[in-house]
Amino acid sequence: MLIDSHCHLTDERFREDLDAVLTRAAAAGVEAMVTIGSDLEDSRAAVALAGDHAAVWAAVGIHPHVAAAAGEGMGEIEVLAAGPRVVAIGETGLDYHYDHSPRTVQRRLFEAHLALAATTSLPVVVHTRDADEDAVAILRSAPAAVTGVLHCFTAGDALLDAALERSWYISFAGVITFRTWDGLERLRRVPPDRLLVETDSPYLAPVPHRGRRNEPAFVAEVCSAAAAALGEEVDVVAARTVANARRFFRLGRPDTSATG
Repeated sequence: MLIDSHCHLTDERFREDLDAVLTRAAAAGVEAMVTIGSDLEDSRAAVALAGDHAAVWAAVGIHPHVAAAAGEGMGEIEVLAAGPRVVAIGETGLDYHYDHSPRTVQRRLFEAHLALAATTSLPVVVHTRDADEDAVAILRSAPAAVTGVLHCFTAGDALLDAALERSWYISFAGVITFRTWDGLERLRRVPPDRLLVETDSPYLAPVPHRGRRNEPAFVAEVCSAAAAALGEEVDVVAARTVANARRFFRLGRPDTSATG
């Protein structure tokens, strides 16, 4: 079995065939998917989708790309976070590669998400790109009780060190199947009980699906690549990452609110 710890099932690219996507995920052994909110509207949609499908859970947050347009949106994110199918805050973080929002605004909103994670006792899902120095500083100053995951990890040693010092989780996506990937040693440094796998679908389809829309069923290729990098059996890494995801998102608690 597998868990896709980070996907975007509310993306318009899934609009026409989402049921088929979920069926293929189940056939591939994906027992759970966490669909991630990228802004207020998307977070609402993620919560609604999770309410309709027993295998889907939601995270709610505002991506750094749209931090400048967040306004008072964190108030409603806090309301959404109380939902029974919401298992994380995010995604949030810093993206200095595209700089779609001013960096000061990105940092302020990132800190607001961490504060909300502390008050709700939910973990936080973090996106970072070309922002390691500021991400390290914010992570190290975060409330002590906050736990989180650096999703689709491609950053450097300093950010990895800071996350592992806090016993955060590290998640890898289809990038680890790419010929240009250079993060092998960092993957091997992640403790076995802190490793997650994801698709980040519909983005970053792994080999051999590059050039296609990504989907949760393809998390199997990510897990296989991680196992090969670690020199372990695929089934061992799959079982480990499922256990880690269930612990991180607290997926073991009873819930009957989903109808699917």
